Amino acid sequence: MKVTKQKFGVLSDGTKVNLYTVKNDNMSFSCTDYGCTLTSIVLNNKDGSKTDVLLGYSTFEGYLNSNYSFGGLVGRFANRIGKASFNLNGKKYDLDKNDGPNCLHSGFTRYEKLMWKGKLIEEEDFCGVKFSRISPDGEQGFPGNVKITVSYLLDKHNNLTCLYTAETDKATPINLTNHAYFNLAGNGSIENHTLQMNSSQRLDINPKLIPTGKLLDVAGTAFDFTKEKKMTADIAETGVGYDHCYVTEMYSPENPQCGLPLDDKDLVEFCIVKELTNGHEMEVFTNMEGCQFYSANFIKGIVGKNGRVYNNHEAFCLETQCFPDTPNKKEFPTCVLEPGQKMKAKTIYSFR
Repeated sequence: MKVTKQKFGVLSDGTKVNLYTVKNDNMSFSCTDYGCTLTSIVLNNKDGSKTDVLLGYSTFEGYLNSNYSFGGLVGRFANRIGKASFNLNGKKYDLDKNDGPNCLHSGFTRYEKLMWKGKLIEEEDFCGVKFSRISPDGEQGFPGNVKITVSYLLDKHNNLTCLYTAETDKATPINLTNHAYFNLAGNGSIENHTLQMNSSQRLDINPKLIPTGKLLDVAGTAFDFTKEKKMTADIAETGVGYDHCYVTEMYSPENPQCGLPLDDKDLVEFCIVKELTNGHEMEVFTNMEGCQFYSANFIKGIVGKNGRVYNNHEAFCLETQCFPDTPNKKEFPTCVLEPGQKMKAKTIYSFR
């Protein structure tokens, strides 16, 4: 187990951008302090070759000039907020309308476009990087000075842990996730990936992808992955593809706090993905109530790593999170972090 640091690029103001690489005997991942971005996850193959299972860019300039969130940290509120506004404690907060009339991934000032302070973590059983930043009151339109840490950790068992913490001096919605685009084959369509979820429900959404507040059973529909099936088997029935929030086993309608985890010890297994040609598998564990399954519906024509041109449905995202539009949905468990509380969200991507 080891972690290294090297120069990745320079911002226009002269700020040095670093790239960190963490390795065990079977795999490695790299990340940068520009946007807490995961830039690669490299797995060993049976024949001794290696496969990078993350879409993205080969250079810092690629991430600097992109708006597609490849591997980036998303917040202060990931996913969508309807009508780009919410009310909290009697005050209305207006956000950027960057998705039609709605706010997507907190608008134009993205966390993935900001510099974070990185710190190497080297323990006997795991290594990684801890990023930190204080998001000032009013940033992106949200209240409160929020201290955020994001840790990416790799252990000897090929578990890549994403740990998110937050503390605030004023009540504020908080919803952090990573927007990694996976392809366990390394390239090409995801048609040879299978998916099985421990999820019998998804959120009902309107045509603008904003939740209605209802939960829908997936049984007998194209959204049913309770039994293993190819990821694209029923994708034609969804229209352009999957972009839906599934309900994890952490959700409980009797627990109004499950949308804002204050303890990172209890996790549930959400899903397992298998790639049929090379045998790579990935399990996802989380303490979040929801997971957005996105089948990369709008990446056609993007030039990515090594000059490769990406096409739609050549990747998938599994973004663990609070339910979308929670600030406007009393039916959903709270996403509001109060002063004196510490949010602890945790997701593990386990590879084999």
